Amino acid sequence: MATRNSTQNPKRNPKVDAFVDRAEVWKDETIELRRISLACGLTEELKWGKPAYTSGDGSLIGIIQGFKKYCALLFPKGALLEDPLDLLVKVGPNTRSGRQARFTSVAEILEVESALKAYLQEAVDVEEAGLEVDMEAADEVVAPEELEEKFGEDPEFKKAFHALTPGRQREYLLHFSGAKQSKTRTSRVEKAMDRILDGKGLRDR
Repeated sequence: MATRNSTQNPKRNPKVDAFVDRAEVWKDETIELRRISLACGLTEELKWGKPAYTSGDGSLIGIIQGFKKYCALLFPKGALLEDPLDLLVKVGPNTRSGRQARFTSVAEILEVESALKAYLQEAVDVEEAGLEVDMEAADEVVAPEELEEKFGEDPEFKKAFHALTPGRQREYLLHFSGAKQSKTRTSRVEKAMDRILDGKGLRDR
């Protein structure tokens, strides 16, 4: 990994060089996410103490973040991106716009490298098109057809879902509806069924 980081790249920012050199956790993963972001022709900066990548007009495209359990590439307008690999995760239950691609190893990053480059390019396209997340529309959450189908197949599941607090129901609905493809929505519903039957929210332990 160090070899890639040491390769001369005129787009590299010295402040980010120093950040990477000091990194104690997720260093190799940061190096890979940095390499991928720079390969997309983005401008590198250090914002809020994190490596950040902007488009030609200065719009923020991505931020590399490190957390205790994972590192991530944050897309500030990730809610507007297509997500064919179902990589993007909401930053928090009340987040309307931002989405993270989360990783726990270099191997995971390399496996989806081409997809990440496509996501970054789409994020640039979103900015160039002047698109914005419709916050009012984001508040209107409708149960997807895939969830309604499961309700019809399993009355106990339907009962358990409606027994959840409104906040937990909304979080699940946003999670299910956030997938662009029907098969992904179905997969998300099926993966969540046991948690819902146990009365747990999407992020409850």
